[in-house]
Amino acid sequence: MKVTFSDKAQTFQAGIFAVLNEKKEELIRRGRTVYNLSVGTPDFLPAPHVTEAVANAAKDPENYKYALTDRPFLLEAVRNFYRERFGVELAPEEIMSINGSQEGMAHIAWALCDPGDLVLAPNPGYPIFSIGPSLCGAQVETYPLYRENGFLPKLSDIPEETARKAKFMLVSYPLNPVCAAADDVFYRELIAFAKKYEVIILHDNAYSDIVYGGRKGKSFLSYEGAKEVGVELYSLSKSYNLTGARISFVVGNREIVDTFRAVRTQIDYGMFLPLQYGAAAALNGPKDGVKAQCLEYESRMKALCGGLRRIGWQVPDGEGTMFVWAPLPEGYENSEAFCVELMERSGVICVPGSSFGSLGEGFVRFALVQPVPVIEEIVEAIRKSGILS
Repeated sequence: MKVTFSDKAQTFQAGIFAVLNEKKEELIRRGRTVYNLSVGTPDFLPAPHVTEAVANAAKDPENYKYALTDRPFLLEAVRNFYRERFGVELAPEEIMSINGSQEGMAHIAWALCDPGDLVLAPNPGYPIFSIGPSLCGAQVETYPLYRENGFLPKLSDIPEETARKAKFMLVSYPLNPVCAAADDVFYRELIAFAKKYEVIILHDNAYSDIVYGGRKGKSFLSYEGAKEVGVELYSLSKSYNLTGARISFVVGNREIVDTFRAVRTQIDYGMFLPLQYGAAAALNGPKDGVKAQCLEYESRMKALCGGLRRIGWQVPDGEGTMFVWAPLPEGYENSEAFCVELMERSGVICVPGSSFGSLGEGFVRFALVQPVPVIEEIVEAIRKSGILS
C-alpha cells in the first residue's frame, strides 16, 4: 500500500537539524570533543521543594485520575504570583494551564481563527509562532525585525490594510532567538495599535525572569488596556528548570481564555495532578534561585560574547533570554554552511539563524547551557579552529 501524507506534513522536515545531528555523531565516533550549544534546555536543576511536591503528590493513587480542571490551589498560586511578581490582578476565570507554551501556541489559533484568517508573526521568530496558525489554515504574514531597530517591530510600517485584516498578532519579549527586550513605550504603542485595528495580542512571556543589566522583566498585562486586547503565555520551563514537565499558563482576557479552554477540553483532560502541585510549589516558593540563575546566565552571556569579540568575532551582548544571537563573522553569508563548518573545525554546535525565518539569515544562535569555564574553552576552541582567520 502506498501511504500518502498531507501537504502540511511535508513542510516539517528535519532539514539542517538532521545534518547537524549526523555530523555531531560522526565527530563523537572520531573521538572529538563536542560542545552542544544548540538546544535551549537549562543545565540547572529544579528546586528541591518543587521536586518534593511532585514526588509526594505522585505517591497518592488518587492523583492519577483525570484532572479535568485546574485545582483551586493552583489558580490561587498563579493569582498570587502575578500580583506579587508583576503587579497584575487576575481572576480565576482569567487563568488556564497548558502543556507548555509551544502546545499553547499551536492550539490557540483553533480558538481564534478560521481558515484563511490573517495572523501576524515575527521574522525572525520562534518557529511555532508561524507553524501554529498555519496548522489551522490561517494565513501567516510576518512583520520584520531588524537589528537597527533593536529587533522591535515598527508598528507604523505594517500596512493599514494588513492591520485591519489581522485576527491576532504574536509578540514575545525578551525574544528568542534575537535576545532583545522591549521597553514601556513599545508595549503602550502595541496596545494602542491593537485597539485601533481590533487585533488580538498573544504575548509569549517565557523569558521575563532572564533579563540582563539589572532590569526587571515585566508582564504584557501590567500595561493599561492589555487585558482588553489579549492574553499572555507564562512558562515555568526556563525560570524553574522544568522543561520536561511542560508547565505553562494562558492568562488575561477572559473571553479568550474561556474559548480556548472550551477548545482544549476536546483534546486534553487537564494537567497531571502531581504537576499541578509542583507548579504551585514553584510559584509559591522562594525566588532567590530564579534571581541567582539569571545572574549566572548573564555571566555566561558576557563570557561568550566578550570572549568572541576578543578573538575577532563581533558579537554584541544580549538583553535577555538564555541565548546569544551572533551575526556571522566577516566573510560568511550562509548560516547553515557556517554552522556545519564551525562544528567540523571546532566541535561547537549552534543553530543557523535561517531556522527562525528569512531575516534570521546572517546570524547564528548559541544556547547558554554551559558554565563559564566551559564557555571559555569553547571560545578557545573557536580561536584555535582558525575559522575567524
